Amino acid sequence: MKESGLNEFVRIAPDVKLGRDVKLASFVNLYGCEIGDGTTIGTFVEIQSNSRVGARCNISSHTCIGEGVTIEDHVFIGHGVTFVDESPPRGTSAAPPTDVDARREATRVKTGALIGSRATILSNVTIGERAIVDAGSVVTRDVPDSAVVAGNPARLLRYVTTERG
Repeated sequence: MKESGLNEFVRIAPDVKLGRDVKLASFVNLYGCEIGDGTTIGTFVEIQSNSRVGARCNISSHTCIGEGVTIEDHVFIGHGVTFVDESPPRGTSAAPPTDVDARREATRVKTGALIGSRATILSNVTIGERAIVDAGSVVTRDVPDSAVVAGNPARLLRYVTTERG
């Protein structure tokens, strides 16, 4: 790595806002997004436009954060997590949908949440504060604060009763 903490295998568009002490691994693509202070971004991560990652987050390798996703502070995202940034059109045409047909919808991950590896987060959902999404889960609807969810589709298992360190 160069002294700036970046290397030639990191692609950062000019419209990206990086906070202080952000750590970026190789093969990262960032464009049109904002990354908060002290956040770590792993290898092969892509963060798309109009997305925001808060302070002191950890985004593990092979994760794709789609357009319009907001991740608040102190969030852990496991390896290979995918945030879907659009809903398919509801048209009756037999033709495949185009990017123009798709509806972009915002997704929010609140402070202190933990999302396990290989989870898929569909668009237009909110994951609550200190919530836990188990590895491999598919989140199709909102997750309450302090909830633990798992499965496909993700279902409530229990609530966290004490704060995690």
